[in-house]
Amino acid sequence: MLECLLMELRQLEYFVTVADEASFTRAAEKLHVAQPGVSAQIRQLERELGQELFDRSGRTVRVTEVGAAVLGYARDALGAASGARLAVDEFTGLIRGRVAVGMVIACSSFDLADLLAGFHGDYPAVEIALSEANSDELIARLLSGQLDLAYIALSGAAPAGLELLEIADEAIVAGVNTDDALATCPTLPLGALADRTLLSLPRGTGIRSIFDDACARIGLQPRIALEASNLGILARLASLGLGVAIVPESVAAATAGLHAIEIIDPRMRGKVALAWRTEGPIGPAAQALIRRARGQE
Repeated sequence: MLECLLMELRQLEYFVTVADEASFTRAAEKLHVAQPGVSAQIRQLERELGQELFDRSGRTVRVTEVGAAVLGYARDALGAASGARLAVDEFTGLIRGRVAVGMVIACSSFDLADLLAGFHGDYPAVEIALSEANSDELIARLLSGQLDLAYIALSGAAPAGLELLEIADEAIVAGVNTDDALATCPTLPLGALADRTLLSLPRGTGIRSIFDDACARIGLQPRIALEASNLGILARLASLGLGVAIVPESVAAATAGLHAIEIIDPRMRGKVALAWRTEGPIGPAAQALIRRARGQE
């Protein structure tokens, strides 16, 4: 009976992963199993339920109407099984398993590598999975349970359903070459950048969202000539005279040949926070990592 139960849970795990990835191939890669094995288990589940769960006719795999109805129950079943394992681990004080961590693109306000390296040294039995994405995607993955915790950039109020630990809060500045005419300015109204060539992070990133919101408030249509996901590259290009970089103050200060100008009217600040969901189980490994990030161990 136990073997049957494990098989059913495995089928549900494969089903949920294929639904999330919209691909049998990507699901197999994520699950670290062969793609035919995933397909076979899904077919077996469909035979047991008597209905097709996926529409395989297009380029991407989509859940059918029946599949969408089953998906929530599958997530609940996997969550219950995970909760049972967590209860045992918490009772025994055992730290093991896997912790999934997300990191916002172009995050440079803290040293995540040192945090994870120290955690791995103390808890070698814990597998750490690290992925990078825009804040919007990270928040969605936190709320769906795909991530245990994530470092996100904040452009407004704290997202509902998440608890936050603020990691960084600094001004967003305009970085210009030291020979630029603007380099004599300690501050600059945002509107003064209307005719300047700008270098910025891509849309969807935290700093870009803050910048776009500020521009919208004053009716500015910015001239974004170059987008890059690496803040250091943006700052370096600006230091070479290719435009004005919209970057955090700390990045500008660390770049040779770059003068940082405080943007006013409106001022902009970028925040990075460690986030985790407030509902649903949080495993001992994730809890230990949160405590470490808080400096509690």
